[in-house]
Amino acid sequence: MESKELDVKQKAEVVSSPKETIELAISKGANLEQIEKLMLLQERHEANQAKKAYVRAMADFKANAPLVDKDKVNNQYKSKYTSLGNLINTVSPVLSKFGLSASWDIKQNGIVEVTCKMTHCEGHSETATMQAPADGSGAKNAIQQIKSTITYLKGVTFESITGLTSTDDTLDDDGAAVGSELVSEEQVKAICDMVGVVKADPEKFLKYLGVSEIALLKKSDYQKAMLALETKKKVAK
Repeated sequence: MESKELDVKQKAEVVSSPKETIELAISKGANLEQIEKLMLLQERHEANQAKKAYVRAMADFKANAPLVDKDKVNNQYKSKYTSLGNLINTVSPVLSKFGLSASWDIKQNGIVEVTCKMTHCEGHSETATMQAPADGSGAKNAIQQIKSTITYLKGVTFESITGLTSTDDTLDDDGAAVGSELVSEEQVKAICDMVGVVKADPEKFLKYLGVSEIALLKKSDYQKAMLALETKKKVAK
């Protein structure tokens, strides 16, 4: 058997894939243990090839990535923002051209957890996961709070796995925060809801924040805005 095993190894050097090595081993009377080892080699080879195909596809996608426009208007501040539906519907057709597709897994047990899974047609997948508490801002009921957080996390994980951001993060609408990460669609809604609850003067509030519209607020200033509104709410009680 040793000479037969050596013969298989020698001929395996000239075959082009682990699959051909398995076929050669079987033809030479290899035992079950040898075949199982070669099958594991075949699985690793296929997984490696699938990962390479995924990396190539993502590189091609990013070279042809679409611009995502702001498609919704906040009526209170007349500001535009990008909806999750527009983000997904704009990007998904381009992903599919390169054999890629996204899906989400959602868990909720006090904390909402959303995982975006990007899969290539050859089988390799990668994921991005984020967690957040239910969005208790405004006058949302319990279901709306969870849905709001899910919507936000879907967008964030999708942008993370694709390496994209919506035009909310890059457009210079009033000379503010070029290249800075701006508040999300859900954060804009949360601020606007709270403004309504505390009956804040929109013009004075925007002046305090130093922006012409809420959608242009830096994400790093989100807590500052919410803290100011929460303080006004407490004072009013």
